[in-house]
Amino acid sequence: VRIVATGSAAAALKMGSRESGAGRFSDFVLPPLTFAEYLDFSGRESLIVETADDGLARLRYDTPNIGELNAEFLNYLNYGGFPEAVIESTVRADPRRFLRQDIVDKVLQKDLPSLFGIADTQLLNRFFHVLAFNSGNEVSPESLAQTTGLKKHAISEYLEYLEAACLVRRVHRIDDTARRLQRARTFKVYLTNPSSEYYLGGLFLG
Repeated sequence: VRIVATGSAAAALKMGSRESGAGRFSDFVLPPLTFAEYLDFSGRESLIVETADDGLARLRYDTPNIGELNAEFLNYLNYGGFPEAVIESTVRADPRRFLRQDIVDKVLQKDLPSLFGIADTQLLNRFFHVLAFNSGNEVSPESLAQTTGLKKHAISEYLEYLEAACLVRRVHRIDDTARRLQRARTFKVYLTNPSSEYYLGGLFLG
């Protein structure tokens, strides 16, 4: 018997598989839509056309309307990572409300954080804001503790949860052999979806 379970509670599934399903669960991470997938979902895939290769066995792509393609790219940055927002016109009409309900209400402010020992969801929400506005910058546990007022152990718990919930991704420094530097104390944090910036108060691109 093979059972497949899907859902938005990624952190809960990860914690449950770690505690009771070791060796019996296979996790498949489904990332946000790429721009090409967004165009396909929204029925605008004709804005990118494949042309002849350049003689070096490399495909080339063109667009019949660069203005429309740029407009769709802005839509993609604002809400295009989520299939529901792309398909449902009611969600597209108010994407910030959708992001608030799907990210904050479900992931940051309900009972899922308690699985990781996080009791204060308001602090978690504020910590996520700090990471979002420093996306791509080099940070350290010390600098985050100084900025947020949190203790280092709390920062470690928050980062672990936000990664398990597929909201952020940590990128660590590596050497010239692609091995992680063991003594490095700094790392970069990226949002897994640019649409999160829109919910967190960034300007709607247009």
